[in-house]
Amino acid sequence: MTALDRLSVAGIAAEVQAGRRSAVAVIEDVLARLDAYDAIQPAVWISRFEPDALRAAAAAVDARVAAGETLPLAGVPFAVKDNIDLAGLATTAACPAFAYQPEQSATVVAKLVAAGAVPVGKANLDQFATGLNGTRSPYGIPRNAYNRAWVSGGSSSGSAVAVAAGLVAFALGTDTAGSGRVPAAFNHLVGLKPSKGRWSSAGLVPACRTLDCITVFAGTTSDAALVDSIAAGFDATDSLSRDLPDLHRARRRIGVPRPEQCRWFGDIESEHLYRQALASLDAELVEIDLAPLDEAARLLYDGPWVAERTAALQGLLLENPDAIHPVVREIVDQGFGYSAVDAFTGAYRLAELARMAEAMWDQVDLLALPTVPTSYRVAEMLAAPIALNASLGTYTNFVNLLDMAAIAVPTGAHASGVGFGVTLMGPAGTDRALVEAANAFFPAPASPPPLDLEGRMETVKLAVVGAHLEGMPLHWQLTSRDAKFVTATTTAPTYKLYAMAESVPPKPALVHSEDGAAIALEVYELDMAAFGSFVAEVPPPLAIGTVTLADGSMVKGFVAEPRAMTGAEDITALGGWRAYIARG
Repeated sequence: MTALDRLSVAGIAAEVQAGRRSAVAVIEDVLARLDAYDAIQPAVWISRFEPDALRAAAAAVDARVAAGETLPLAGVPFAVKDNIDLAGLATTAACPAFAYQPEQSATVVAKLVAAGAVPVGKANLDQFATGLNGTRSPYGIPRNAYNRAWVSGGSSSGSAVAVAAGLVAFALGTDTAGSGRVPAAFNHLVGLKPSKGRWSSAGLVPACRTLDCITVFAGTTSDAALVDSIAAGFDATDSLSRDLPDLHRARRRIGVPRPEQCRWFGDIESEHLYRQALASLDAELVEIDLAPLDEAARLLYDGPWVAERTAALQGLLLENPDAIHPVVREIVDQGFGYSAVDAFTGAYRLAELARMAEAMWDQVDLLALPTVPTSYRVAEMLAAPIALNASLGTYTNFVNLLDMAAIAVPTGAHASGVGFGVTLMGPAGTDRALVEAANAFFPAPASPPPLDLEGRMETVKLAVVGAHLEGMPLHWQLTSRDAKFVTATTTAPTYKLYAMAESVPPKPALVHSEDGAAIALEVYELDMAAFGSFVAEVPPPLAIGTVTLADGSMVKGFVAEPRAMTGAEDITALGGWRAYIARG
């Protein structure tokens, strides 16, 4: 199978509306894509319409266009997360025992169909939208579209992968604690989380009814904005719908966390990608206190709001608990331990924290936080499903509790291929202002890496500074492992280089020092097994640690134990090992 290009919402709609392409032709292309990708990731979907039904739906769009209707989403294929009602397909919330046949589509879905969009099917999810990782479904695990060893993010896992893999042009997800933003970051997508109540939630299976938002995944901010322009609007049938005015926000002062409050869980690559994204912002960066936001976030799972999830599943929990995924059941069972007193006490504290957050908007126009602090492999998540999942919500859990709008935008890629992104946040009603800010700050995000269609090999980048450089006596230890040359560069200007005494063959020792200099090096890439065998052969007093490069990124590389300095010559001033060897 060859790589699939992403589908464009605006592009397809314009072509179909102008008659340059038929909606039926679009669907035939989608059907071919689905057939090809099913062999790679069948767990993306829980159910889909039959091909002939999709062709008929597309033909109906063509007929409407031919009759003179203007359809802003003419022929655009989309996916619906399977906790949102879509007439004609069961709603399961990824729990077969819960499944039911909706009499009508959710309000948002109906609006999109009326605008000419064609629903393809129901996408997989973390059961009952409980999770941020995508591994909690009896229908299988949708894996990251760019490296299938890694999680896709959740709970809107299938929705994100369907868009990233080019199966549909956009997808509906939901977001209570970050489910419309975390999968966007991991899969190099835009994830627009509207203000609470801006999109109707009629026809949505509740997770936390007072916090739930239906969201959109798309390839670009403009595509997400186009979907938003159709989906948004007051719905009298939804008791939590709100008629929100569009609030303008300047983008001169951008709130960022205090350095000591940033949590990366050991992920130095994410930290570098975030700093890199902030450096590109044409605005004043203002450090804010994240403590009130963090405290609000803890109320969601470590406070009485978990009981709202319990309320949504109370009948199934009491009558058929074994039908619920064991990790989901462990989480929602906790809600039975909270009292009405706990709920009111939590509500009072949240009101206090919300007042603190309101005061924050006097200091900054918008927030720009990491969407996710780190990422995990599927195997890691399955081994520690609750602890690792919790870290994914570090910068997302508070947003709905504190009544914010948010848009997640892709800003970089990890070496694994997994995406990294920044989320812009503002008070309720700033949805369009956030889209404008995203377009201004990140007008042309980097293209994502190739899709993982054959099983992406896990690799490690390794910096060498001495005897392993090309042409040096130990370079064969790299070439024999099929190491791939990446670049010749230097360290950050914070290292010293020493020629160790009595080392055969001669070897240097690289030591971190604030009064150091930039040291020349070469970077190679090895697969995980080759890297492991290489490390096993590194003799003391050398070791493999982490080296910061000139551009601020970090890779694995040679470092030295203190005993390496015994009798060693400081050759930092020469700028690198080649200059030392040339000196004789």
